[in-house]
Amino acid sequence: MDMFVLLYNYKTQQQKILMNSYDVAIIGSGPGGYVAAIRCAQLGMKTAIIEKYATLGGTCLNVGCIPSKALLDSSHHYENAVKHFEEHGIEIPGDVKVNLEKMIARKQSVVEQITGGVDFLMKKNKIDVYQGMGSFKDATHITISGNETTEIEAKNTIIATGSKPSTLPFINIDKERIITSTEALELKEIPKHLIVIGGGVIGLELGQVYKRIGSEVSVIEYMDRIIPTMDSGLSKELNKVLKKQKFKINASHKVKSVERVGDEVVVKADNKKGEEVEFRGDYCLVSVGRRPYTDGLNAEAAGVKLNDKGQVEVNKHLQTNVPNIYAIGDVIKGAMLAHKASEEGTMVAEIIAGQKPHIDYNLIPGVVYTWPEVASVGKTEEELTEAGVAYKVGQFPMRALGRSRASMDLDGFVKILADASTDEILGVHMVGARAADMIAEAVVAMEYRASAEDVSRMSHAHPTFTEAIKEAALAATDNRALHV
Repeated sequence: MDMFVLLYNYKTQQQKILMNSYDVAIIGSGPGGYVAAIRCAQLGMKTAIIEKYATLGGTCLNVGCIPSKALLDSSHHYENAVKHFEEHGIEIPGDVKVNLEKMIARKQSVVEQITGGVDFLMKKNKIDVYQGMGSFKDATHITISGNETTEIEAKNTIIATGSKPSTLPFINIDKERIITSTEALELKEIPKHLIVIGGGVIGLELGQVYKRIGSEVSVIEYMDRIIPTMDSGLSKELNKVLKKQKFKINASHKVKSVERVGDEVVVKADNKKGEEVEFRGDYCLVSVGRRPYTDGLNAEAAGVKLNDKGQVEVNKHLQTNVPNIYAIGDVIKGAMLAHKASEEGTMVAEIIAGQKPHIDYNLIPGVVYTWPEVASVGKTEEELTEAGVAYKVGQFPMRALGRSRASMDLDGFVKILADASTDEILGVHMVGARAADMIAEAVVAMEYRASAEDVSRMSHAHPTFTEAIKEAALAATDNRALHV
């Protein structure tokens, strides 16, 4: 009888070990992690995904891309109702009011639907989901600390732990008046004066949300222009548009102190002349970028190297110095973009399966979801000039389009940069309505190494915003634009 019990216990233990053993484990369930998990499962690998929070989807779906776009859309509807409906012949009796609580609730409903969708996809693809903090015990074992502690074994691991908001060393984020993007998505009141430190994507998008619904917004940017990583023409155009919308843009300002005094926040900065200037508001959004998140990962136990910026070091196959461990998304070098992470997740899954995929990082588009939207792919004029590449420019204003006139979206332009000798498209940059959607046409063209003339000869439906791409391509080929 004792022998039987021993054999039974041994068999049970072996079954448990087998159940907790995986071909691939992914730490982090953002757009990189969950896409990697799906692709691994599609390729026949037994897959597990580990998420420290109660819901799947990571920063993007929970406190980033999706909720911010929900608020941008809601605030855009409000702005149209207040400023444009009457011109369209739409009359609303009484005053149009913002119900911020309901706006935030709708945003949360969108988040719940989409994160629930990810949960469904995990079940559909038979991916085991572990809730808790995943940390390496060694290169093939991961400890998951949640309501209970679990250990799993993985032949391969993908680190997809993402990023967190950065701050400046002298700023105390109290999450009440001095806030990050996470808290800006959950405010209980509309700020009277929102100070935004950082003129990048996140700061401008959330700044526009609150500007539309009644806040005064002051943007403080250290560099000499907003969206400084994009083509300078886009920066100049967006700056002009935002000033028209009554944003107060303060470029070339170095913030040196942020203090809360009761319900007021006082920000002191030096302007480009070195003079001290002071900003006072009831809220301050600190939006100075994001940092890779590896807290609690215990990477050193697996022998995984991090660089001096806290990023996981990887080779061109996104493989760390430990051959069976890979890393993707915000936790490695490169642009912190959800769609970049998804492409990397797919690529790593296929590499583990023995395939040879490739990502052309030059063709990863960037988007700012203000209105008008800003979108870009390929090289900027500054990059081409620095590299000594001879190029030509074709630019077309959105206001010359019939579709723009019909919708009253007149701001912006499309600019195409093409090689001066071969006419191959090297970069496309645009500001305008639906630029976030239009940029995909440019990505397709550049993926197949199209020339500006190739695009200029393609029929574009009329009236559409994408006609601006055709016209810019015409402008880039012997200045042949038709409608200017």
